[in-house]
Amino acid sequence: MVANQDVKATQAPVIETDNIAAVKASIVSSETTDAASLTHPLGPITGEEITRGADLIRSVWPEGTKLQFKVNTLQEPEKKLLVPWLAAERAGEKPAPLDRKSFIVYTFRGTHNVHEAVVNLTTGKVEFNAKLGPFQHPNSDMSELEEVEKAVLEIPEVKAEIEKLGLPEGAVVVMDPWIYGADGLKEGKFDDDKRIMQCNLYLRDPNNSSEVDSCHYSFPLPVSPVIDPATLELVHIDIMPTGHDETTKPFTYKERPANEYIPEANTMRTDLKPLQVVQPEGASFSVEPFSELGRTLKWQKWDFKVGFNQREGMVLYDVHYDNRPLFYRLSLSDMAIPYGDPRNPFHRKCAFDLGDVGAGLTANNLQLGCDCLGSIYYISSILGNAQGKPVDAPNVVCIHEQDSGLLWKHTNYRTNRAVVVRNRELVLQSILTVSNYEYILAFIFNQAGDITYEVRATGILSTQPLDLELTEVPHPFGTVVHPGVLGGYHQHFFSLRVDPMVGGHGNLIAYDEAEALPRDPKLNPHGHGYIVKNTTIDTTGGYDLDPSKNRTFKILNPSVKNTVNKLPVGYKVHVPPFQPILADKDSYHYKRAEFADRSFYVTKYAEGELFAGGKYTNQSHGGTGVRSWAERKEDLLKEQDPVLWVNFGINHIPRVEDFPVMPAEMLRVMLRPVNFFDKNPALDVPSSKQSFNRSTALNTEDELAKKVDGLAVTGSEMKGCCS
Repeated sequence: MVANQDVKATQAPVIETDNIAAVKASIVSSETTDAASLTHPLGPITGEEITRGADLIRSVWPEGTKLQFKVNTLQEPEKKLLVPWLAAERAGEKPAPLDRKSFIVYTFRGTHNVHEAVVNLTTGKVEFNAKLGPFQHPNSDMSELEEVEKAVLEIPEVKAEIEKLGLPEGAVVVMDPWIYGADGLKEGKFDDDKRIMQCNLYLRDPNNSSEVDSCHYSFPLPVSPVIDPATLELVHIDIMPTGHDETTKPFTYKERPANEYIPEANTMRTDLKPLQVVQPEGASFSVEPFSELGRTLKWQKWDFKVGFNQREGMVLYDVHYDNRPLFYRLSLSDMAIPYGDPRNPFHRKCAFDLGDVGAGLTANNLQLGCDCLGSIYYISSILGNAQGKPVDAPNVVCIHEQDSGLLWKHTNYRTNRAVVVRNRELVLQSILTVSNYEYILAFIFNQAGDITYEVRATGILSTQPLDLELTEVPHPFGTVVHPGVLGGYHQHFFSLRVDPMVGGHGNLIAYDEAEALPRDPKLNPHGHGYIVKNTTIDTTGGYDLDPSKNRTFKILNPSVKNTVNKLPVGYKVHVPPFQPILADKDSYHYKRAEFADRSFYVTKYAEGELFAGGKYTNQSHGGTGVRSWAERKEDLLKEQDPVLWVNFGINHIPRVEDFPVMPAEMLRVMLRPVNFFDKNPALDVPSSKQSFNRSTALNTEDELAKKVDGLAVTGSEMKGCCS
């Protein structure tokens, strides 16, 4: 026991260290990073820096103190320092290096004593080191999840409860650890201000129990242990209700069929022919290192930096189009998945997959020809583990081009000449596996200045046990997707954080509304007229879409005017409408998911405000996220440095077709120029030509023959409009 473990540290001692030699840069397109690029202020934290930061933290505590590292990531420089630095870099200058810093969260192993720290890696000093207060719990880490999974099934009380279920001989029980959520309960040994974990138990198919990839979600069990992840001690065991109300009762396993997603368990189609994406001259984009792990992408007038971190995963910085500034920083800030079953223990079920675990920690190693097709460039990263050591994260981002139909077309009916331009897109994709669910996340760029953020939700439902005899009876809180298996109703919410610099820094947020004109005998005698009104948002707050008014939100730069109409240059936001969170305003779901009630929040930029649900979402009680920041009602007109939080989601009412694995559900947010250019910016994209695209007609010449003005025109002759 370390004597000063329980003493709140307000400022850590300063610890000096020798400079450590720079790690050799990775190679991209036969180019290597130079020494200066290794210290780029936005470069993802390197393996050497992870180790050095952890060692510095250990050095402030007595030798032998066992620490468990939860976060070890880049602490980005303050915006007021970084903006001029990036401007100088873009101008071809070599600005003075900014200090490299890491942000570290750690616990004393076996305790709930949690600290956060800022380590200056340039000076070798721990600049800040403080103990966290109540309801500030760290994320889970992979080492902890593995330890919990092993420990739970060895606890005698858990074994005894499993024994009561009457499982078949040789049955294999599988456990999914879940973040506990919050309900404010304090009862005996239990208090939800202590970090705990809910463990959901399942059964591997008893008739094929040796198949490790068996879909155990087809066999949910009603025993749900709650464990202390720090001490691995049992807190209590929840018994789940298996009927239509909150009643719990003895549950005896009854035989039911398996439902498998793995190909060897299914009869595969045999009539699918290859579809290959081939670029005989290679890809049209280039990739260059701006740091050991950071990459600069250039494609079709776009250029931007790509970073990667433990919590957000992929982050885009300094986004420009044709050398014109657009966005300072773009990232998926948060997601929340609240469930709608009001019964214990389901009422606590609300995952914050980025804050509770991390998009970086759960990112897949993307595979060629599977996750991404075509000519692929992969970005790999390095993350810190629980021991403070670097761990490779290979192929966490894949980059490729794709054809997405037509970008624009016009046919002059008088001459029958068609000009056709296809929509080539650049895709940057990551895929997360968070226990049962997968999220396919992508930034997509096109040649007309549009940026799309795309989310595809797939994977497997988090299932609940149901009495077998209720399989054919409608359930109030979910859909029966398999005999004895309930897919609970739940909502998915996402928050895209947009830190803009459209036309340069100094932006405003506004919205347009289309409004019908009243009838007027002179101006509007037929009642058809309408106008568009513009409203500038002058204070921070939450805002909603209104389809009845075509309310459209825009980012504007009042200091830069369009060369044609002299309106402020801008970008508008297309976001799908969604049903706000259904949990009431006094509930913990509502208080915690601060971005789930409005389509937009607008805040004034503040250092450290990166995550819509707050810095610490694990068992949080709310009050530390974007809704709370917006309620400060700060002036947005004076400094003109807003942050736009774009929120979107789905209410997932499961279908039988969503099981045993869910076809992807897709959501898209688009950032689109509005009065930013002086004409269609894609006019210079070459027209689509058969000689370039090399498509193949499957029809015969006779089948392609057409009648135009009574004359026979063959398919080959018609190619003149796309030759």
